[in-house]
Amino acid sequence: MKIVIQPYNPCWLTLFAQEKAKIHNSIGKDGVWIEHISSTSVEGLSAKPVIDILIGLENFSVADQFVSPIEALDYYYVADYEDQMPLSKFFFKEENHKRTHHLHLVEMNSPFWKRHMAFRDYLRENETDRKAYETLKKNLSERDWSTRNDYVKAKSGFIRNIESKLNLNT
Repeated sequence: MKIVIQPYNPCWLTLFAQEKAKIHNSIGKDGVWIEHISSTSVEGLSAKPVIDILIGLENFSVADQFVSPIEALDYYYVADYEDQMPLSKFFFKEENHKRTHHLHLVEMNSPFWKRHMAFRDYLRENETDRKAYETLKKNLSERDWSTRNDYVKAKSGFIRNIESKLNLNT
């Protein structure tokens, strides 16, 4: 499996804003925060053209009530993901058999929330590490991968290093 990394596209911000509006209309705004995360949310950073969305809930105990409304927006719910990441729900959207969106539903201020928000914000502010991350992703994209997760794991050392700079190792 090849991972396709594309140059930064400012349309990614628009695609996120459109999706955020749809999600808000579907699940409401009270006690819900919707953030654009990962590489498509960082101006100037090349990325897989997949919009990553993080939804934070004030109280995760109500998360099950959001599954059907999110599925109604053409997302696929991956219940098995919860075995690996308790207190998290994962969804994805496809178009023509290609993923276009990933959506994580988590508790606001959980370790997952904090790590992803801090990493995004750090890359937005730190050009040297943003460029190093981009180089790593481009180099990794030249390999053939058994699964998408193998590619993700190959980036984890870099990510954990940034998290340690931010005191986010959990």
